[in-house]
Amino acid sequence: MIEYSMDINSIYEKQNNIESGICMKQKYGKRILISILVVIVVVCGAFAFYVNDYYEADTSVEDYLSGNDNVSVISTKEGLFLDGKGEEKALIFYPGAKVEYTAYLPMLMELAEEGVDCFLVKMPFHLAFFGMNKADTIMKQYDYDQWYLSGHSLGGAMAAYYASSHLDKLDGLALFGAYPTKELKKEGFLVVSIYGSEDKVLNMKKVEEGRSYMPTQYFEVCLQGGSHSQFGNYGEQKGDGIATMSREEQQEKSVEAVLKMIQEHSWPLNHY
Repeated sequence: MIEYSMDINSIYEKQNNIESGICMKQKYGKRILISILVVIVVVCGAFAFYVNDYYEADTSVEDYLSGNDNVSVISTKEGLFLDGKGEEKALIFYPGAKVEYTAYLPMLMELAEEGVDCFLVKMPFHLAFFGMNKADTIMKQYDYDQWYLSGHSLGGAMAAYYASSHLDKLDGLALFGAYPTKELKKEGFLVVSIYGSEDKVLNMKKVEEGRSYMPTQYFEVCLQGGSHSQFGNYGEQKGDGIATMSREEQQEKSVEAVLKMIQEHSWPLNHY
């Protein structure tokens, strides 16, 4: 009877140990799950705060939303379509990171008035990284003889990245305060890189490195007195230099440079 009782007690003890171990594992598992959920919530919250802290377009841009006698501004699923008098050439524009896309309306309006229809893309979370392939959708929906891609800052970098894999679909690329990280070399493909002399946001070392990726028909335009933020109408950007050229003049000179690439295919371009 004594041995039997000891065996029963031993079984109960083992069972209690097993149950205790299971409880410990369950508690440990719950702690891990809670920790993971906390990390996800924190990361999502930080991301939401980051993407919602962006540069808003100046109030003056509102006057451009209704278009004018020469250019109709049409809202589309991808952003805004600036439909001017041109029928053969079109330019797709990727906005800079954390900049309201409408901030680039004034500059693109000038381009559309000169016969180059423009597509101003509205990027998810104000980041071109998440909408790099939007040019695909636009080019499938519209019919133009010549397509050009363009972008400012991160938008320009993403435009260049997209272009490097779609050189057969595009005729040229216009970079505003941006640089490429992949090959853009193709016979007949044109690239113009435009930046301001007072641009303190653009990494000039990366611009120099990016020259090795450029095609034969490539030229840089340094706008003396221009800054990084003045390609758009969204105020001053943190870390940027102080411009000595007006915003209107910088955008006008930029449009002139792009038009020389698109309309004349005249190389080399003139420095400003």
